Formats: sequence, structure tokens, C-alpha cells
Amino acid sequence: MVLATPNPILRGEKVEANIELPTIDLLGERSEVSRQIVKACEEFGFFKVVNHGVPHDIISKMEEESLSFFSKPEAQKQLAGPAKPFGYGCKTIGFNGDMGEVEYILLNTHPLSIAHHSKTISSNNPTKFSFTVSWYIEAVKGLACEILDLMADGLRVSDTKLFSRLIKDSDSDSLFRLNHYPNNDYCSKDRDTSSPLPPYDHSRVGFGEHSDPQILTLLRSNDVGGLQISLDDNVWVPVAPDPTAFCVNVGDVLQAMTNGRFVSVRHRAIVTNSHKSRLSMAYFAAPALNALISVPKEVVTAEKPRLYRPFTWAEYKRTTYSLRLGDTRLNLFRICKDDPQVSN
Repeated sequence: MVLATPNPILRGEKVEANIELPTIDLLGERSEVSRQIVKACEEFGFFKVVNHGVPHDIISKMEEESLSFFSKPEAQKQLAGPAKPFGYGCKTIGFNGDMGEVEYILLNTHPLSIAHHSKTISSNNPTKFSFTVSWYIEAVKGLACEILDLMADGLRVSDTKLFSRLIKDSDSDSLFRLNHYPNNDYCSKDRDTSSPLPPYDHSRVGFGEHSDPQILTLLRSNDVGGLQISLDDNVWVPVAPDPTAFCVNVGDVLQAMTNGRFVSVRHRAIVTNSHKSRLSMAYFAAPALNALISVPKEVVTAEKPRLYRPFTWAEYKRTTYSLRLGDTRLNLFRICKDDPQVSN
């Protein structure tokens, strides 16, 4: 789970032109694909994948179900909330006063939990909604496992299932989130409509600055922009939307498991000045709560000693979720920094 904060563009921040994230064709030669993924995780913490194998009809049905829900009258949507933590939420996100210009559905990925919440999310046909979500999650989970195995290959970790095994656990704490951001009609209520619009309304933060605490995030969005990443302090770079690809980003746990070699990059969503609303669908791949997170020996060297002590996902999740989003920039290193007295 990620939390949002209502901060506008801060003094001294800079927004640069769009960048093209590395786009990786998963049908390429395996060793080359592994190399490209490792390079992208080290340099950007984000990349796109094409020829990903997730059937188009599964994606289309999930988008259809999502937009059907978000198009309902507010009173009907509220029947599926509040999100504590699962269900429907609007603007108020999390437990610590974090907010954003977004409405969302947050679900645990366990089928029984999905079926339970589908009764209020889609009262007309909860079975259809439940099946659609479960099919989508199963497909993207398979994609996440494939990517994690390619990462292990690229890092030359002897146990190539080390990362993917964590999210295959039947008690996995993975999450699925649907985000719907306001369109230009909403944004134009308080402005002079005769003035031209810039591409983004940087005073309206859709989803505030954060890194994802889990292992890996797979994001699917429509053709409306808004995602920005920060590769340097106070520099934000918009990521061009690409509805043909999945956007993949490294989570805090994976940064720890790669001994800091992969980077969990801060990112956010800004409201776009578009006549079309933005829809994003995010799968957060996480381990079981009692899973022990430790650095494999293959990524620890004399030149790169172990940075993070072993910790459980429950321990890291509990501490991270107790903080407001703006307080978590150095959270992973602060909480899980290795004790220099512990040998490598």
C-alpha cells in the first residue's frame, strides 16, 4: 500500500521534459532481456515491458469494470467504502492524514477477500466483477514472477526463484489498486476557461510523492499522462503514457534484497489538464507478513558489503505505514540499515 500527501510543487522543485523509460521486449533472448532489466533497475528503478503475455481481453474487461464503477453516482460508490483498508476511498488515503485528488478501490489479492468486497463494489453483478479481478490478478502475478526470475538470472543469484517464491506464497500480502483521477472538467471549475491549459496542473497532486514498499509494482494505465518520477532530489520527470505496455517499478523490499543495487524511486501522479480522466491499475507484489527479507550472498562483496539487516515484511510494513508519506524518503535505510557488528 502507498500513501499520498497533498503537497503542491515545492519551492525549488524542477519539472523536466518527458523521458522515455527503457522498453523491454520479453520475447527477446533471455540473457539479453535479463541484462536489460538489471540495467533499467539500476539506472531508473522503472521500465516498461511489451510482449508481456497478459491477454488483451483480460485487460479490457478489467478496464471496463473499473470505469463502470467509477462512473456511478457518488452515493452509490460510497456504499463500497470507506477503505479500511479495503474497498472504495476518495481523496482521503491511508490513516495518517494523507490526501490526493484521486478516487480508488483497494483490494487484497486473495480470492475470498475479492469476492467479499465485490458484493458492495458491484451489487448488480458481483460475480462478474470478482472473476474479472481474479483473472487479471492471476495474469499480472504470472508476469511479475517471470520478471523477478529474469532479475535473479541477471544478478546471477543461484536460486533463480528466490524473488518470485515470495509472492507465490499462499499468504502473500499483495495488493491490487484501481486509481481514477479527475479530468479537465473537474479541474476547470475554479479557473478562467478562456486561458490555455498547461499539460499538467502542478498545484493538484493526484497521488503524492512516495516509493512503493513492496517487492515490485506492475502498473497499467490508459493514454492519459500524470505519472512523474524523481531520479534526483527536487527534479521531477513526467513519464509518457503507453497503454500498450506495463510499467514496472522496483519496490523498497527489492532494493533491500539487491543490497541497494536496484533503486526504489520516488514517484507521484499529477492531475493532467485533459478532457479524459486517468485510470491506472496497480498490482503490488508483496511477500507474506512473516517472510524474512535478507540479502542473497551473490550481491554482497568486499566492495559492496551488506547494507540491510534481515527483517520481516510485517516489521517493515508496520513502520512504513505508521508514517506520513513525506516522512518516508529514507525510511528503508533508516529502519533496516545493517548493524556493522554483524558479519557479512
